[in-house]
Amino acid sequence: MKWNIIVDSSCDSFELEGKYADISFSSVPFIINVDTYDFVDDETMDTSQMVSAMEESRNSSHTSCPSPQAWYEQFVKPGHTIAVTISSMLSGSYNSANAAMNMVLETCPGKKIAVIDSKSTGPELILIVRKLCELIRTVADFDAVVQSADEFARRTHVVFALSSFNNLIKNGRMSRIAGFIAGKFNLWGIGIGDDQGAIRIKQKVRGKRMALEAIIDDMKERMAEPTAVVISHCQNPELAETLKEAIEKLWHNIIVKVVPTRGLCSYYAERGGLIVAYLSIIIKAAY
Repeated sequence: MKWNIIVDSSCDSFELEGKYADISFSSVPFIINVDTYDFVDDETMDTSQMVSAMEESRNSSHTSCPSPQAWYEQFVKPGHTIAVTISSMLSGSYNSANAAMNMVLETCPGKKIAVIDSKSTGPELILIVRKLCELIRTVADFDAVVQSADEFARRTHVVFALSSFNNLIKNGRMSRIAGFIAGKFNLWGIGIGDDQGAIRIKQKVRGKRMALEAIIDDMKERMAEPTAVVISHCQNPELAETLKEAIEKLWHNIIVKVVPTRGLCSYYAERGGLIVAYLSIIIKAAY
C-alpha cells in the first residue's frame, strides 16, 4: 500500500531521512509577505533573502497559511494519507487541511486520510515524521499508525531562543523601547511551546552562553529520558553546533540532528534564532 506523508512548510525538512519505496513525502507552502513581495515557502525560496528583506523593511510583515485547495491537491493522490500541520494555536493550516480532507471524503468516502495537529512547529514536525515512517513500516494498520503518532506527538517538546525582536516590535507585540533595551543589553528571549500548542516567552537572558544554558535547563526539566533532538537554526550554524556538542556531552547516547530553518520558522525565529525539539518519556496532557 502506498502512503503519503504531507506537511506544511513549518516542517524544517524537504525530504524523508531514509529511502522508502512505499512512502512519499511532500509539503504545502506558507506564503510570507514582506512589503509588496510574496515569498512562497518552497524548495525554490531563498531564505537568506527573505530574512534580509524583513530586516530592511520598516513595515510589519505577515504570513498566509496553505489554502484548502493546496492540501486537496495532495490529498487526492492515491494511497493512505497522513498530514501533519503547525500548531492550530499558531495558524489556520490545521483547519485548512481538515477542510480539504472533508472535500476529498465527500467524493471518495472510503479513502484513508488523517490530519495531525503537531501542537508545535519546525523541528518537532521532523520528529513526528520520523516516527510516522517507523510506524508505517512496523504497524501498517492506518488507524493504529495515526493513533500512535498522535500519542507520540504528546511526548515531544519545543524550546526556542530568539536574539532579535524586530518582528515582535513591527507587529506591535513588543514596544520599541523594550526592543531597544533588549538589543542594547544583548538579551535573548527563551520560549517554550505549551501542551496546548501555544508559544510563550519563559525568560530573558543575556548573551549566547546563557541562552544555551537556558535551553539545556529546559531539557533537564522536561526531558526525563533523552533519546532524540533536532535543532533548527536561522542563519546560525555555529551556535547550533555548539549546542549540539553540549547536549551530546551531557547525554552520551542521544541522537542530535542540526538543520536550517525553512522560510516560516525563519520568519518566527529571525536571524540567529534557534528552535529545539526533543523527545521525552513524559506524556503531555491529552489534547
